[in-house]
Amino acid sequence: MARIVLAPQALRDLERILQHLITHRVADAGERVADIVSALDVLVRNPMIGRPAEPPFREIVIGRGSRGYVAFYRYTAGDDLVHVAGLRGQREAGFSNE
Repeated sequence: MARIVLAPQALRDLERILQHLITHRVADAGERVADIVSALDVLVRNPMIGRPAEPPFREIVIGRGSRGYVAFYRYTAGDDLVHVAGLRGQREAGFSNE
């Protein structure tokens, strides 16, 4: 089973998503962020499940509609490691390179 590691940018993305939800007074903001993190667990057993993106990365869609997010990650088979590089809302334009 693969290990999942969140890059510093992915952690900042989670904080940004949480702040956005709080700003818009979403009652279950913390639960939504926890759902995003929990959904990443599918990558433990199925690291290649995401659609191909800019090599060597893949994307996995989490949720749908206003609750839809995209995780940008790469899988290293030799290390059996999933490196989540970033997260964004499904309706956002792209990933930050910061």
